[in-house]
Amino acid sequence: MTANAQTSQPGAVTTVYDVKGMTCGHCESAVNSEVSEIAGVSSVQAVAATGKVTVVSAAPLDEEAVRAAIDEAGYELAGTTA
Repeated sequence: MTANAQTSQPGAVTTVYDVKGMTCGHCESAVNSEVSEIAGVSSVQAVAATGKVTVVSAAPLDEEAVRAAIDEAGYELAGTTA
């Protein structure tokens, strides 16, 4: 997983992704909905104003699964925050 993933609670991994193209609450909702369907995800918070998507999961996620979910929502995964 990425070097910026951090544990926020025992057994949980928090990763912040940069997403391009989100501009409004509908965008946030679409990303939240798609990413939350990934197995192991317990929390997703997309913020259009910053382009950040914070994901809490039981274990590190496969970046390609996250990319596919964000693509499905209609946006572009730019990477993870440093």
